[in-house]
Amino acid sequence: MSAHGSPYASGPPSRRGDHAPKGANSLRRTSDRCEYWFRRILMVVLVLGLPAAAVSAGLTAYAASMRTVRAQAAERHQVTARLTTGVKSDDDRAKRPAQVRWTDANGVVRTGAALVKPGTPKGATVRVWVTREETVTSPPASALNATTTGWMVGGMAAFGVAAGSYAAWAGIRLVLDRRRYAQWDAEWDLVEPQWSARFRR
Repeated sequence: MSAHGSPYASGPPSRRGDHAPKGANSLRRTSDRCEYWFRRILMVVLVLGLPAAAVSAGLTAYAASMRTVRAQAAERHQVTARLTTGVKSDDDRAKRPAQVRWTDANGVVRTGAALVKPGTPKGATVRVWVTREETVTSPPASALNATTTGWMVGGMAAFGVAAGSYAAWAGIRLVLDRRRYAQWDAEWDLVEPQWSARFRR
């Protein structure tokens, strides 16, 4: 048989897929394409949305905390008070509540309970924070508290975006995999009788 009539063409064999469009894949299913594009969208969300959400949430929380800091600073002030009862000294260094007395700007004697160090004797002077109504309160928040809050909220927002993206990715994978398994089962129900018949001959 001549080379012309040979069933095998002369010369190097053509490469597989030479006639297929660029990027085409006959084995790629619709679900594979959906998964591919959904993954790309999630990557865009992570690259752009994660830092945007973190910065926006952090700055918003910082601004709100700074308003609280300024409001507390305007409403609270320190006074010098004297202990009316002593605080026993022990191994625990945590502050204990004790009765204190002070005189406000109008000359009115005030009393209240404040946290003082263990071992502070009766009659000792301490600095306590009070409100405009001359009620003992906690120290006002500081700018450091506002900064810490901003960082924490920003970090939580970033984690939320990342966790949401992962959950969306896991969810779409679960849905697509269930659909693929259903398609495979349906196709196997059509093919399996033909394969079984070959072995029964």
